[in-house]
Amino acid sequence: MPASPTPPAAAAVAAPRWERRKESRPSELLAAALELFVERGYAATRLDDIAARAGVSKGTLYLYFANKEELFKALVRENIVTMLDAFRERIEGSGEPASALIRSFVQCWWTDFGATRLSGICKLIVSEAGNFPEVARFFHDEVIRPNDALLASVVVRGVASGEFRPVDVEAAVQLWIAPLVMKAIWTHSFELGQPGGVTVAPERMIDTHIDLILASLRPAP
Repeated sequence: MPASPTPPAAAAVAAPRWERRKESRPSELLAAALELFVERGYAATRLDDIAARAGVSKGTLYLYFANKEELFKALVRENIVTMLDAFRERIEGSGEPASALIRSFVQCWWTDFGATRLSGICKLIVSEAGNFPEVARFFHDEVIRPNDALLASVVVRGVASGEFRPVDVEAAVQLWIAPLVMKAIWTHSFELGQPGGVTVAPERMIDTHIDLILASLRPAP
């Protein structure tokens, strides 16, 4: 007895599942890449391993990404650059005091980036910039410089309104970002395998850092 043809309704249900699976592959590959880049570093991460971690063939990976550098760039753009863009839109459309925006900036920097697996990219860049200068240059141009510019725009706004005293904005921003980056690197290096309580809890450090930043910007009486 010949098999009955698949009812159109059943086919309509099955097709979207396949399409969703196909459309989800880039995000699955990026998630696998993030895990391996953080675990092994840039040089030691192979495309074969990323494909295997994502549960696809290496040939499937090449349908979406031409090479490891393009995969890394897509990972950064999809996860970090979009985060910066969203926060920039919020700041540009906000009427909050500059001090509140700085507090929000530092807190969001940590909760959305520093306290997540994404912060492992900081360690990767620092440790492998010498061998892969093009990757470091890309990260500087698309993440570090826009991040600094965003915080600087808040400081400039506060100085212009009289909420903050005048400061060397460029130098100040780099001084304020450096402890956050160091804490992220510390989390993925010195703190690994250490018992609890060895270092100050991130929440305490972030709160104290914000207080110090705002105190340094307060106008003289």
